[in-house]
Amino acid sequence: MEQAGLRHAQESVLPLWERTRLFRAYSSWLVPGAVQAEGYTRALLRAIAKRRKLPDDVEEAVAARADRLHLLHAGDHRFNVLIEESVLRNVIGGSEVMAAQLGHLITVASLPSISLGIIPMGLGRDAMHPVEDFWIYDDRQVNVELVSGWLTITQPREIAMYAQTFARMSDLAVRGVHARKLITAAIDALQ
Repeated sequence: MEQAGLRHAQESVLPLWERTRLFRAYSSWLVPGAVQAEGYTRALLRAIAKRRKLPDDVEEAVAARADRLHLLHAGDHRFNVLIEESVLRNVIGGSEVMAAQLGHLITVASLPSISLGIIPMGLGRDAMHPVEDFWIYDDRQVNVELVSGWLTITQPREIAMYAQTFARMSDLAVRGVHARKLITAAIDALQ
């Protein structure tokens, strides 16, 4: 999918995004695309293009992703985003880009279509340790991000396993004012 460039990869998922009503995204290492600020997206896509030796169409890919994010404000799409607290501390694109991204998280978390949960560091986790980054699109498909690309899962039993994992991880997360405190602490740590 990415051999034609990152712009094509970003555009190709638009139909999936348009038909999905409930997005569930979990990430243990980066801010998921639905809640990324433009500078963060740019830095991340540049790194991906370099690592995967892809054509340099990063600016076009950033624009394509930004176009897709109108769904945050339109229709009945809901985004349940779950990240590990360490995501707030992984500096992507430098301190200024990361500070802007963290501020953006505070802003988008106030949208009615977004539910942002942050799993605090230092919890007794037992069997619910961080796992691979994944997106669940309604109950039809799961995409798992790998070093080399994406894995698409469509078997109902496997989708249910990801949904169950998401629900259990979500129970560990803080939201609202508690999440904002974690984000603000990460912003303060950048200075």
